[in-house]
Amino acid sequence: MSDAIKHECGIALLRLLKPIEFYKKKYGSSFYGINKMYLLMEKQHNRGQDGAGFASVKFDMKPGQRYISRVRSNKQQPIQDIFAQINDRLNGVLEKNPEEKDNVQWQKENMPYLAELYLGHVRYGTFGKNSIESVHPFLRQNNWKHKNLIVAGNFNLTNSDKIMQELIELGQHPKENTDTVTVMEKIGHFLDDEVKKLYQKCKKEGISKKDASEIIERKLKVHKILKRASKSWDGGYAMAGLIGHGDAFVLRDPAGIRPAFYYQDDEIVVVASERPVIQTVFNVPIEKVQELERGHALIVKRNGETKIKSVLKQLPKKACSFERIYFSRGSDASIYQERKNLGKNVFPQILKKINNDVDNTVFSFIPNTAETSFYGMFEAAEDFLNQRKTKILLDGNHNLSAEKVTEILSIRARMEKIAVKDVKLRTFIADDNSRDDLVAHVYDVTYGVVKPTDNLVIIDDSIVRGTTLKKSIIKILDRLNPKKIVVVSSAPQIRYPDCYGIDMAKIGDFIAFKAAIALLKENNKETIIDAVYQKCKQQKDFADADVQNFVKEIYAPFTDEQISDKIAQMLKTSTIKSEVEVVYQTVENLHKACPDHLGDWYFTGDYPTDGGNRVVNLAFINYYEGNSGRAY
Repeated sequence: MSDAIKHECGIALLRLLKPIEFYKKKYGSSFYGINKMYLLMEKQHNRGQDGAGFASVKFDMKPGQRYISRVRSNKQQPIQDIFAQINDRLNGVLEKNPEEKDNVQWQKENMPYLAELYLGHVRYGTFGKNSIESVHPFLRQNNWKHKNLIVAGNFNLTNSDKIMQELIELGQHPKENTDTVTVMEKIGHFLDDEVKKLYQKCKKEGISKKDASEIIERKLKVHKILKRASKSWDGGYAMAGLIGHGDAFVLRDPAGIRPAFYYQDDEIVVVASERPVIQTVFNVPIEKVQELERGHALIVKRNGETKIKSVLKQLPKKACSFERIYFSRGSDASIYQERKNLGKNVFPQILKKINNDVDNTVFSFIPNTAETSFYGMFEAAEDFLNQRKTKILLDGNHNLSAEKVTEILSIRARMEKIAVKDVKLRTFIADDNSRDDLVAHVYDVTYGVVKPTDNLVIIDDSIVRGTTLKKSIIKILDRLNPKKIVVVSSAPQIRYPDCYGIDMAKIGDFIAFKAAIALLKENNKETIIDAVYQKCKQQKDFADADVQNFVKEIYAPFTDEQISDKIAQMLKTSTIKSEVEVVYQTVENLHKACPDHLGDWYFTGDYPTDGGNRVVNLAFINYYEGNSGRAY
C-alpha cells in the first residue's frame, strides 16, 4: 500500500499446560514460554509498530509473592524493547544467584515473567495519542486474585460512548472514555459480580474466605461473564484476557470481522491473530491450526480444561477482506493464493487500458507488498500470450520454419523491477515545497528498460488517498518516458470509512470520494451533496438499527470506470508527460479471489453491524461541515 495506513493490532496468548520443569527438561530452558512469546509477537510485527506489551500470570504463588507481571513499550522498536527489558531483569537475577541457574522452582518464585500463562499485544494506534497509557495489555488490579483482569485486543467499537454511559449507570466511574478502558471495565464489572455471587454462596454454606478461593476458581463461568459484558458491543474484535487466578479467554466478534486462530496439544494452548505465525513458531501443519468461530470464545480454565463456548448470536460472516489484500502476512497458504488471484482477476481490465498490446507493455509493482498480486497479474499476461501463440500455431499454417516456431514460442510478457524504495531517505523539512521535492525522491527507478513506445503497468495493493502516487510515484515513473502509465489497484475503490480497526476514519481523505464529489460538481448535481447531508442529519437521533447509509447516493450517479477515470485526471499533474490511467479491482472479482472473507464495507458501504451506518453518516456530516474530527 503506497499510502501509509495504520491498521489492526495483533494478539498472542499462550498457556503452558505442563509444569515449567517439563519445558526445562524437554527444551533445555525454563524460559520456553517467554521465548515462544517473543517469536509470536515478532512474527506479527507487521500488525503493530506503535507499541507492544507483555503480561504473565504465575500459578500457585504464596500470598505476598508477585504473580502478575506486565511490561509495555512505545519506543521505536517496541517488541525488541520489552524483551530487552525482560532479559535484563532475568539475567540480572541469575547473575546475582548463579547457583540457581538450574533450580526452576527457585527461578519461578524469584524471577519476574517466568509463568504458565502469557498475553502479548502489538499495536497500531488508530485512535488517540501513542502514549504508554494507550498500549495494551491493560491491567485492572484487585487484592482478590479472581478480580484481577488483564485485557488486550485487536478491536474497535463504534459505540464506546454508549458503553461508557452503561458503566456510569452501573455505578462506575471509569478513568478514561476509550473503548479499551470501557471494554475492560465492562468485563471487570461482571467479573466482580460473578465472584461476589460465588463467594456469597460459599459463605452461606459456612465455607471460609480462604477455602472459598479454590471453589471460585473452579466454578467461575467465564463465558457467562463475557456474554453479559459484550451484550451491547458493536464493532469488530478479537478480545483476549487473563484472570488473576489463571483462567484465560479470547472472544471473537459475531460477524468474524477481526481474525483469531488457535492450536492446542498436550503441552500448550496458543492463540494468535494470524495462522502462519502459529504454524511457524510451533512447527505444526496448517490443518492443525483452527479458526475461532465468530461469536465464540476460547476459554482455558486454571486446571487446563479448554472449551469453545458460544457467547454471542452470530451475524452473517463478514471477515475483513483487507486482511487478505494487505494486512496479514502473505506466508499464509490461502492468503498467498488469494493475492495471486487478485492480480489475475484484474488483468482483463488492464488489457482494455493497453488495447491488448502486451508486447509493448512492461509490468511491475509498487510497493513490495504488492509483489504477490503482481505474480498473478503477470501469470495472466503470460496466459494471454500463450493463447495467442497457440492460435498462431494451430491456424493451419504448416509451412512455419523451425526458426519461426522458436520465435513464436519465445514471445514473453515483459516484467521488470521498476521502483525501489530508498528506506534511508527521511522527510525532515517542514516547508511544504521542500517536503514535496524530497517525497518525490523516496523511490529510485530502473532506467533503460522502458521504451517511449511502451505502456508501463504498475500494480499496488490498494489506492486509498492517492497522495503518494500524486506527489511521488507517478512523477518518478514519468522520468522513464513511457507512452502510458497504468496504475492498478488489486483492491476496489475505497469509498467509505472503516470503523472496526483500520485507520481510515475521514471520508474526505479518500481519493474515490474526492473524485465522486468532483464529478457531481462538474455535472451540476451538487444538490445531491446537500440532500445527503440533510438525510444524515435527520438520522442523528435514530436508533442504530434504524440508520441507513445515505452516503451511497454520492457515488450512485456514476459507474466505477467513470470514477476511476476521474481519479486518473486528479493524479496527473501538469508536469506529467505520459498518459495516466487507473484501474481498480471490481468488488465481484474481489469476492471471487477471497470467497471466505466477504467483509467489504469500505468498498460497498454495506456495514456488517448497525453502528457502521451511524459512523459513515457522521463521517459525511464532519466532511460537509468542515469538521476534522473522527466519526468514532
